[in-house]
Amino acid sequence: MNKYKFLAMNTIVFTIGSFGSKIISLLLNNLYTKHISPPDLFTKSMLETLAIFLIPVYTFAVTEAVIRFGLDRNYDKKQVFSTAAVISLAGLIPMVITVPFIPMLPFFRMVNGYMPMLMVYITTSSLRALCSQFVRAQGKVKLFALDGMLTTFMLLIFNIIFISHLGMGVRGFMLSTILSDLCSSVFLFVTASLKDYFAFRWASYRLGVYMMRFSVPLVPTIVMWTFTGFSDQIFIGNMHSKRVFIGEDAAGIYAAASKIPNLISMLSTIFMQAWNMSAISENESDDRNSFYEKVYTAYESALFIGGAGLILLVKPVSAILINYSVYPEYKTAFIYTPLLIAASVYTCLDLFLASIYTATKHTKNAFITILFVCLSNIILNLIMIPFAGMQGAAAATFLSYLICFWIRMIDARRFVPFKFSVIKNALNTSLLLVMCAMTIMHPPYCFIYNTVITASICILNAQPIIQMLKRLLKR
Repeated sequence: MNKYKFLAMNTIVFTIGSFGSKIISLLLNNLYTKHISPPDLFTKSMLETLAIFLIPVYTFAVTEAVIRFGLDRNYDKKQVFSTAAVISLAGLIPMVITVPFIPMLPFFRMVNGYMPMLMVYITTSSLRALCSQFVRAQGKVKLFALDGMLTTFMLLIFNIIFISHLGMGVRGFMLSTILSDLCSSVFLFVTASLKDYFAFRWASYRLGVYMMRFSVPLVPTIVMWTFTGFSDQIFIGNMHSKRVFIGEDAAGIYAAASKIPNLISMLSTIFMQAWNMSAISENESDDRNSFYEKVYTAYESALFIGGAGLILLVKPVSAILINYSVYPEYKTAFIYTPLLIAASVYTCLDLFLASIYTATKHTKNAFITILFVCLSNIILNLIMIPFAGMQGAAAATFLSYLICFWIRMIDARRFVPFKFSVIKNALNTSLLLVMCAMTIMHPPYCFIYNTVITASICILNAQPIIQMLKRLLKR
């Protein structure tokens, strides 16, 4: 099987296994906005993001090393899994001491009372991440995809029980996530026979050093990447102004709006799961640069077409994913979505470029590039939110990821020098931003103008996708 078909087959497997679960995850936003008020939704979002923020800190992002070293035939898989498990367990010990102090930080006062559940949340999520990434490193992509589908189904069931029926709100969300992650870990441990890969005696100090050298530079990268993604909510929730609508209610509405761009990142996540495996496998191939160029060009084209389509249909999509019946404040959320969709397109492009750092083991460069982005995001939020409120936060997010894209495009191509069209990217971005402006300001005939722009973006980006399809269909 050639490299393009290998990538396509893995993408199809991940899509079949994950698409349903991803859709369920998005539809859960309807359940949350029906049963959880905007201020409480802000608290839920903060707890969810805190977990994503802290997991790589306490586990040293070792799951990233699991996929990198697990796919490498030069390393024994028993040693990889056992070493990663020991590192994760050791890292979770300081969590018990430090997590209870989080509510003392001014920006996180709203999460007070949730710390015991947060510690369990971090533990079960870390365990699931370790098991699922090792299963993927074994090449068991069908099992990996099946686990994702079953986990999301369990999350749905638990949410219906704890939030819809028992009215437990934020605590119901936390408990649902903990139990679904625990079920996933048990399922993978049994079906993938992970007990055959774990023993303390198989943990290797030497391999642990190699894995830590690879993963530790990723910790600040992941932390800053996560912070860049949710710092706008922190600023919105904690800033006050008589000029613009900000505060905890506004942050909750913004959190609801930020779920809609997940339709773009959902498809990208599925593809990136397959792409990371191909990028690592093809890192030493003779035509690596050409492979990256063709895949990137088709990927970028698909993202801009998807982003344009979602902006065009943002209002009806918002009506499906956000429930206005109980809390009508959520009805305005779609206005803040277009710029977040544009930001999501560039987030996906940034992650593609990050795969170059992973495949070539230049993870320090990922840290350096995101450092600039994190600092620019803080500065832009401080400047733009008091001036333009939630729309300013969305613009700051877009600009931050745009900065990250250009820094990484220049830097990452030093390691994999594939060809890239600056003019086409600039034209796509300009057209997407015009659509954003149209949707936000809503002039007469807005939908017609946006339809024409969407058609233009489709025509502009059709050729790379058609060429990729021809390669896949070629025998």
